[in-house]
Amino acid sequence: MICFAHRGARGHEPENTLRAFTKALDLGAPWIEVDVYPVGGELVVIHDLRLERTTNGTGYVFEQEFSYLRNLDAGMGEKIPTLREVLNLIDGQAGVNIELKWPGTAEPVAKLIDTCCRELGWPVDHFLVSSFIHAELRHFHQLLPAIRIGALTGDLPLNLAAFAEELDADAVHANIEFVNQDFVDDTHRRGMQFYVYTVNYPEDIAWMDRLGVDGVFTDYPERVLSYKL
Repeated sequence: MICFAHRGARGHEPENTLRAFTKALDLGAPWIEVDVYPVGGELVVIHDLRLERTTNGTGYVFEQEFSYLRNLDAGMGEKIPTLREVLNLIDGQAGVNIELKWPGTAEPVAKLIDTCCRELGWPVDHFLVSSFIHAELRHFHQLLPAIRIGALTGDLPLNLAAFAEELDADAVHANIEFVNQDFVDDTHRRGMQFYVYTVNYPEDIAWMDRLGVDGVFTDYPERVLSYKL
């Protein structure tokens, strides 16, 4: 199973911070997952729609000035990073799964990934772009079809993996609460990978292994990396 460090190693460090991504690299995570919003001409890395849970700020992320966001404490004195800063930190040491969190994110993310691949030599297979906003994901795929995409779902779709196949996705990203063997098998029959979030407990890692999933998102990368397949 592929190990995706969920928002960095958020079980150890403040999520979606350079500190968390550094920890994920130190633990040997082969993939790192980040969440992105477009704010003030920048791509900021943060998960929630609002600021209160992960920072000392208040209000909606998308309503703020970039300068305000940069002055917030995202935990242990860390700042909210930009996607460019995160990619500079990772520097090809791991693959990056970028989740598009808000409408209007696809185009600037596509431009930045294109720059990384064309000018900095990142292989295209070091990127995976995902989203719950399927219209945004489709738009990204039209802009940069060489980059793999993953269709996120928070429930068990009526037609299983058909929704992802219609998007020409390379993977389904499924909530562990709605994973079953039929969903995994249907995804594989349609030629896509099956990734599951968020898988933190040893018994859940073993369960995902039995189901034959292709990868898991975890807050504790070392637990997945030490699991004996």
